[in-house]
Amino acid sequence: MEDLNGFLEPGMLVMHPDRPEWGRGQVQSNIGGKITVNFREVGKVVIHGARVTLILDSEN
Repeated sequence: MEDLNGFLEPGMLVMHPDRPEWGRGQVQSNIGGKITVNFREVGKVVIHGARVTLILDSEN
């Protein structure tokens, strides 16, 4: 499966498409398809970029 999150860089704001209750998150790192995001409501989460396509927040 293709990683559609390859363009994400630290500092960008994103949302998880299946977890809107997590709120907005800030990308901490994007290394080898593993994206670490600090979400407002749940803290840091590591996301496999080939499985979940994060939604870029409009404030970027």
